[in-house]
Amino acid sequence: MALRVGQRDAAAREERSTHIKLMRSRRLYGLGAIICAALVVCSRSPSGLEGPYFVVPLAVAGVAYLIAIREFLQVQQYPRHVIFACLALAVLWRIPFALMPSGPLDDVRRYVWDGRLQHLGYNPYTAIPADPALGALHTTETRGLNNPEVPSPYPPGAQLFFRSVTAIPRSAFAFKAAFIACDLMIIAVLLAILDRTGQAEHWVLAYAWHPLLATDVAASGHIDILGALLLLLSVAALSRHWRMAAAIALGLAVAVKFLPIVVAPLYWRRVRIRDVILAALVVGILYVPFFEHGHIPIGSLDVYVQRFRFNDPIFSGIERLWGAHVAAGFAVLAGLSTAVWLRIKQRELCWHAWAWPMATSLVCGPVVYSWYLLWLLPFLRFLPTLPLMLWSVSILSTYYVWHLHALAQPWQVPEWMTLAEYIPVVAAAAFVLRSSKRPDSDPKVNRKRHPYVGSEDLF
Repeated sequence: MALRVGQRDAAAREERSTHIKLMRSRRLYGLGAIICAALVVCSRSPSGLEGPYFVVPLAVAGVAYLIAIREFLQVQQYPRHVIFACLALAVLWRIPFALMPSGPLDDVRRYVWDGRLQHLGYNPYTAIPADPALGALHTTETRGLNNPEVPSPYPPGAQLFFRSVTAIPRSAFAFKAAFIACDLMIIAVLLAILDRTGQAEHWVLAYAWHPLLATDVAASGHIDILGALLLLLSVAALSRHWRMAAAIALGLAVAVKFLPIVVAPLYWRRVRIRDVILAALVVGILYVPFFEHGHIPIGSLDVYVQRFRFNDPIFSGIERLWGAHVAAGFAVLAGLSTAVWLRIKQRELCWHAWAWPMATSLVCGPVVYSWYLLWLLPFLRFLPTLPLMLWSVSILSTYYVWHLHALAQPWQVPEWMTLAEYIPVVAAAAFVLRSSKRPDSDPKVNRKRHPYVGSEDLF
């Protein structure tokens, strides 16, 4: 008799567990459907990537994404078929964005120009798009590129990529297709890492479902996604103790954009000196085709530091006191210091250690566009990165500046928008800090009871 009662209780518990899992999967499908519908509406905006018809549904997608993150934090694991269905949905909503024409201010037009110049035998670090002598080299896509009065600021790794993509189809769409391929490769690498380390595979959706990937990769196309892929490959190689591959991948990421240089302290005693030397040689070789008169080319990098400003509350304050170069040095030093602190504090590899140094440098930088945060997305998981998750969504509000600029307003982020962007981030940081000080916040103790508290995310 007691055995039958026990069997009935076990069957009832299993039925309740199955029902809960089904309800959670349905909630996840519902959130995915909301994100998909909102982003499709965004892609149909008559004004492109700006204006209320774009920003409002984008905000809806962002809120639904954050609710999904909350679900991920509370669920130990979803069935694999649910995860793959959600990934298919993510691929689906990228398509209408990929088909959108590039806007007049999109950086992808500069990529086409730089790649085309290299095939024609010109140096993108010295050739100025507005030079009348180069007027005949323009196409319909490059004639309207932004900041035509300055040469290219992009490092040689990016230039090599531009040349490769423009080998045959010299168009913005070819770049967007290449960037979407990088995006999908990141998803594949994340799935492989999660599977190998026995972690919850649904965390791949924290990356794949992010609205930034639709607006700033599929739609406008930004080189940052290539750098994020290379940095992720470096971290993945490091986790498998492939030290030479990790160092070279990091060097290539820096050769795409200089931002990930601030994570270099995290490689201290994790790679060998010869690995560092080899990575430096690889980056140096990339510069060789662009040497002129024995000088290392930097293009318009100094102009970028001196003149370009957007969403820069910290940088502008330091600049008023000590100048642009000191402010830029502070941004780099802040990122390096964060990486050093994390390297000393944490002996094991963990995801958020790579996100925070770059985020610290970015928030102190002269320009903080939404696509700069693409570097952070592969590393946003678990509680320690909650403030960065919120920032990656709240920064979407700055897209409204494009609309204000079209209405003859200054090219700057209004104060109210800055507050709306950063107040949630500060609040989330305070919450994470308070949670980390609780007696029961040790991830090693509570990993089984609260899988979402696994803040160290050990490899």
